[in-house]
Amino acid sequence: MNRRHFLNQMSSLALGAVASPELAHAAAQLAVGATLGVNWGLAFADQEGDVAPAPMKMVSGACPAGLAGSLYRNGPGKFRRPGGSAAHWFDGDGLVRAFQIQGGEATLAARFVDTAKRRADTAANAVVTPGFATPGRPGSGRGSADDANPANIGVMPVAGDLWALWEGGSPTVISAVDLSTRGVKTLRPDLAHMPFLAHPKAEPDGDIWNLGVMGEKALVWRLGRDGALISADTIDLPCASYVHDFSATERWLLIVLQPLIHDKTSGPYIDAFTWRPKEPTRILVIDKADLESRRLYELPAFFAFHFGPAWAEPDGTIRFDACASADPSFATRGGREVLKGDWTPTPPPVLALITLSPDGQGRMERTPVAAEFPRHDPAFSGWPRAMTVHATGDGATPLFHGLATYSWSTHRSDVFDFGPAHLVEEAVFAPRPGGGESELNGWLLAPSVNLAAKATELHVFDAGRLAQGPLCTWRADLALPVSLHGAFVPA
Repeated sequence: MNRRHFLNQMSSLALGAVASPELAHAAAQLAVGATLGVNWGLAFADQEGDVAPAPMKMVSGACPAGLAGSLYRNGPGKFRRPGGSAAHWFDGDGLVRAFQIQGGEATLAARFVDTAKRRADTAANAVVTPGFATPGRPGSGRGSADDANPANIGVMPVAGDLWALWEGGSPTVISAVDLSTRGVKTLRPDLAHMPFLAHPKAEPDGDIWNLGVMGEKALVWRLGRDGALISADTIDLPCASYVHDFSATERWLLIVLQPLIHDKTSGPYIDAFTWRPKEPTRILVIDKADLESRRLYELPAFFAFHFGPAWAEPDGTIRFDACASADPSFATRGGREVLKGDWTPTPPPVLALITLSPDGQGRMERTPVAAEFPRHDPAFSGWPRAMTVHATGDGATPLFHGLATYSWSTHRSDVFDFGPAHLVEEAVFAPRPGGGESELNGWLLAPSVNLAAKATELHVFDAGRLAQGPLCTWRADLALPVSLHGAFVPA
């Protein structure tokens, strides 16, 4: 939020404008930002180049014994060029980061993914490539989905490499050593450039399931732990919904089809969808062993980007968690606003538990807990679990300023709030060596953009004692744009 916008808002209030609760709250938050000397836009600023590996400074605490490995993260990093800029946060060039923890010390490196999109935009000195909400301009040279692929959402370790993931095109292979780009991953020649979502699901045996959504059809991908293709099958969907994530049990795939429906053929991608709140959110349950065996559930309309892993109980009941919103306003509006230095306070998504009964009835239990980026202990994937890790906040600042765990058995939260001078990224679980069988027996690695210090920080928490605060915090000598998703690889 820039100074001129702040003064304009305050002048409007002084001249007797109608002071709605939302506007008053926005003015209060701007005043907080001005008092702290922070600028929310720092987290969405352009990173102009790669970052060579450099040590981070320990500013508090000490690294816990036994914690060693690499936290890889991905997210948009470059949005603006002189001849034209991206229109949405989701349309920035992919920037992969590596936090290396070894011997109680940490280093940070970052490198842009060398995509066809980035090369075309660099040559034009403008963002010419079409994206999630950015229209194409002359010079994009787009011939396939991978020509528009920014590789900017997720990162998945595969067979010693990394795959940088988008949702509308192929994975891009990245070196886990120096973050250099190896090239687009074609899983089979006839499936080149097909969509591959940024949230694959791994089974305990290492097999990887994923989707590629194309209107009323989806491609069901199954890969081995080495990334080799096992199968790719096309299925029909009940509607052309926007699908960013899905869930799965050991037996079932769960595809959430919210009533954000693709029904137009022109304009930027997200503008081709219509929100239809009078229609239900449908949940398609598909047997992994027989993709034609399916059940369809209907719940009242809600929107969600992200879901936790599902589990099935002995009687066949399926449960999974979601970060649910009343509508897709961040996708359609909020992601545009943050690039303009603007922010309209909105109710954040809340943590919810979805239950699908064998009799065909579905229900959603909403909590009052603000939540996004749900994570879990991977050792409990596909099994009944009590805990969800998530970012949290009050909707008054862009993204989130707290980290929490929620217990579905006690319905209590364990929360640490960094305060409005931080924008907190998704936390990733790192298991404690020889940790035993209790859930969340390990650490949470949570980066943040410290707006007051103008620096990227990495915080380590005891996952079972979150409210006690970070065990240690490292600080870089620069602030990278806030990232989206990551993965931890133990040393």
